[in-house]
Amino acid sequence: MKTKRLKAMIWITAVTGILCGITAGLFLSLTRDLPQIQTLESFTPSAITRIYSSEHELLSELFLEKRDLVSLDQIPAHLKTALLTIEDRHFYEHSGLAIKGILRAMAQNIRKRRFAQGASTLTQQLAKTLFLTPRKTITRKLREAVLAIQIERRYTKDEILWLYLNQIYLGSGAYGVASAAKIYFGKNLQDLTLSQCALIAGLAQAPSRYSPLNNPELALKRRNIVLRRMHATGAIDTPSFDHAVAEKIDLAASPPSDTRAPFYVAYIKEKLEEALGADQIYKGGLTVFTTLSYDLQQAAEAAIEQGLSQIEERMPASKRSKQSPQAALVALDIETGGILSMVGGRSAGPTSFNRATMAQRQPGSAFKPLVFALAIERGFEQSQTLLDAPVIFHSSPSHQDWQPRNFSNDYSGEISLRWALMHSRNIPAVRLLEKIGPSAMVQFGQDLGLGSNLKPELSLALGTSEVRLIDLTAAYAVFANGGKHISPYAISEIRDAAGAAIWHAKTEQHIAMSRSGAAIVTDMLEAVIKSGTGRKARSLPGPLAGKTGTTNDYKDALFIGYSPSVCAGVWVGNDDGSSLGRGETGARAALPIWMRYMKEATARRAQKYFDIPDDVIRLSIDPRTGESVDDTGANAVRVLLRKPTSG
Repeated sequence: MKTKRLKAMIWITAVTGILCGITAGLFLSLTRDLPQIQTLESFTPSAITRIYSSEHELLSELFLEKRDLVSLDQIPAHLKTALLTIEDRHFYEHSGLAIKGILRAMAQNIRKRRFAQGASTLTQQLAKTLFLTPRKTITRKLREAVLAIQIERRYTKDEILWLYLNQIYLGSGAYGVASAAKIYFGKNLQDLTLSQCALIAGLAQAPSRYSPLNNPELALKRRNIVLRRMHATGAIDTPSFDHAVAEKIDLAASPPSDTRAPFYVAYIKEKLEEALGADQIYKGGLTVFTTLSYDLQQAAEAAIEQGLSQIEERMPASKRSKQSPQAALVALDIETGGILSMVGGRSAGPTSFNRATMAQRQPGSAFKPLVFALAIERGFEQSQTLLDAPVIFHSSPSHQDWQPRNFSNDYSGEISLRWALMHSRNIPAVRLLEKIGPSAMVQFGQDLGLGSNLKPELSLALGTSEVRLIDLTAAYAVFANGGKHISPYAISEIRDAAGAAIWHAKTEQHIAMSRSGAAIVTDMLEAVIKSGTGRKARSLPGPLAGKTGTTNDYKDALFIGYSPSVCAGVWVGNDDGSSLGRGETGARAALPIWMRYMKEATARRAQKYFDIPDDVIRLSIDPRTGESVDDTGANAVRVLLRKPTSG
């Protein structure tokens, strides 16, 4: 008898040991790879980075998950109650698991031979969302339960609820309740009605299925289920229930706007990623303030579209069907260097080519003011003369003779620098560059921010070296800014998720030319608009200065010009480098776009005047010959010249 008892005890002990071993092994297999729950202490859900214009107009949102972080006390009581009522009524009572619910769900699943019910508490849902996959398996459910118990032991109920409400996916791209409020109703959380709180709470079970944007009827039914549950449990009284059930689902008029100023925003994103890295940009919930004026940006986009439409109307029908001309515009605040507007083309996509900042194109005659500016710096006066007559040069890099021609194929004889620039004469510009030296011009161009692509050859005077539109525009801004070059920038300030400033713009500037030289060049470029190739712009309120540019075979058309406060550059052309069509010059294709933009820009800025330093004087000359004349002469024009030095 004792032997039998001993054998039985040994057998029971062995079976118990095996079961304990199996249980321990199962527990170890479930917990071996579980994440460390203490990481929740430093866990912050990824948040939206927002980019704003200088007027605080929202331009774009950057995110991996569209989420707005809010504190628990910012979430309406009705929303918290609705969610707990429909998802986890005993949240503040259990320890992470709802045992009765689990048993009930197991019975249903066995009966239906599939995962029909889950019986997950909010804590389990949070564990699954943060650490596990959504795949329905017994192993995952067990791991989820273990994690939920660990979370409950380490954190308070309010901490768990806060994280859940900010983390949960609620359909249509909304992560967290604050994001859902904006996407579905265009509201902040505190402005939600009881009915709207119930609708958002009801989304948790099946976000895509119950989204009012996808299935408004199902969303309504689900909302009413939540409201009935709240009424049945005493969370809301009968009048509140009746009013909420009767309320229509009043969705936002339209989903949040897509990116505004897309080329500008793409430029901003590139700068942000360079400075802070993609992880912080797309998860950090930053606030980025830019230099862009949204009103002027809209004016720029409208000017581009209207200008290109007019060019297309002038094109032959056969060419119009094969080719779509492009255009770019960039505008700078002269005093600060901030980019006020940027359009990189007719349309923008995720990988769009920004013709304002990326394209390298020949500027044509729009480069000439830089040549004349260096000449003025070297002591030339705008009243001095150059010979406009046929000439052959023997100094080209190919060692072949080069004979430049004027655009009009005629010659004017001896003319002043002012007249040559005003009427964009090619031969005088090349003669002038020969006098000052192509290498010196390359260095001066670099001082003006044009980079290293300039080639030290005489054809540089006619704009044969390729430049970027933004750089050429910044170079012109030097003339209006007293000779000071400021590198264009787009971001003025960055704040972190807590609202603390973490970055401020630092202006990069240097003196590129004398103040008097800049004033004289501006005086010459004013003449271009008053009487020269840019005279169409005379209808705009002044003062204004600028220059046209056209390349061979009408491949590129440009106009760069400025008021005392805004400098804007416009380029028009085809991406493949083909001709825009005969007669599509800078004055015809680009200037109208510039005029439409500058009409708005000057109207929005206080009237100013161009700088006139003390070391220049106004004297009357004949603009063609440069000779001094009496103020009352028929051809007399008062121009800026340097004061003679004493002694």
